[in-house]
Amino acid sequence: ARLDPLLDTHPHLSTLTKYIVGVLFVFRESYVQLITSQHWSFISSVLTPSQSSMWFAPISGLTSVTSALAAICVGKLSAVWGIPGVVGAAGLFLAFSVIFGDIAYRVAEKHGFNPADEHYRKKEAKLKAAASKGGSNKNTASTSSSSSPPSKHDKEESLIVKAKDVFTRVPTLWALFCEILACQGLSTVLNVCCVTKVAEVIPDDAERADWMGKFFAFTNVVSSVLQFGVLPATSSFLEPSTLWKIMPLIMMTMSCVLAFPKRVGKELADPTLNMVGAAYAVMKILEFSVRRMLDEMVYVPLDYESRFVGKEVISVLGYRFGKSASSLVLSAITHTLGIGGLRELSYFTTAAAALWLGTAWRLSNFVPTRAEAEEAYKTMKKGS
Repeated sequence: ARLDPLLDTHPHLSTLTKYIVGVLFVFRESYVQLITSQHWSFISSVLTPSQSSMWFAPISGLTSVTSALAAICVGKLSAVWGIPGVVGAAGLFLAFSVIFGDIAYRVAEKHGFNPADEHYRKKEAKLKAAASKGGSNKNTASTSSSSSPPSKHDKEESLIVKAKDVFTRVPTLWALFCEILACQGLSTVLNVCCVTKVAEVIPDDAERADWMGKFFAFTNVVSSVLQFGVLPATSSFLEPSTLWKIMPLIMMTMSCVLAFPKRVGKELADPTLNMVGAAYAVMKILEFSVRRMLDEMVYVPLDYESRFVGKEVISVLGYRFGKSASSLVLSAITHTLGIGGLRELSYFTTAAAALWLGTAWRLSNFVPTRAEAEEAYKTMKKGS
């Protein structure tokens, strides 16, 4: 594909541009995950557990709808404005996001529920406690802090110490981190199975792209229905711990159907496209709707550092590392053992589903009931 007349006549500039685009893509993936986690951390801080069970699913549904609309508009806008125009529009929307984010914090500050206040109050309490032990230490600390700001190395070390402290102090976050790795592993294996089967059954590129487009349109529609209609109603009488157990049990059942389908003669038949597509669709629907809501509800009764520092580490490392690690492990196993057929991949799916079931079940033991979460939230707010 021709990039630009200037780039086509200058090979070195064309190569440099490709590297820059690659770096920007990696930065965008990390940046989007970081910003998204901070947005959800803010929402988790200003809503009570009962409010979060009502509003998290519709908010997730709204993000799914806007993502779908943006995907539809990209093709039409690129035909009118070109790729540079679409990138410029994306930058404009990012500027709007920054503005509305600032407005949200201003509103929270005005009405007394700024999440940062909790952090500042705890920091002030620590300083007062240190001052009560000795005035000299306080004067020394005040002088050093006012004369020279902390170095970049100190800030980085402080973040690492905080993250380690959060995982040690809050076992729920470590259990959630392990669950995310297992969930992303299963999602990756199912994705490979689906892509492999679609390529086998539908060799034509255009038809295959059309099938995949309809597939993700279906998953988005069903996810939106669950997020707007079903989940807000069911979450009022189903405990989060129960939903954490139901999800992997569903996928464990579907993965066993994939791995052990009906026999054709003396041999097991390969999973059909409908079977593979159904399993992958259910997995994506659960991820987009139920699991996203439950993931955010975990943070609501936790303290400031757990919601912001812990969530940042879990979101960036958990989701990204989970997909990358599972892809590398799957690639290494299939290359080393010389296997890659759909039959063998279905066995890996069952193993990944069993791992997710174990981690999700363990996490459900740490997740409080709605009443316990509400009580913990009230205690935390009183203490802060």
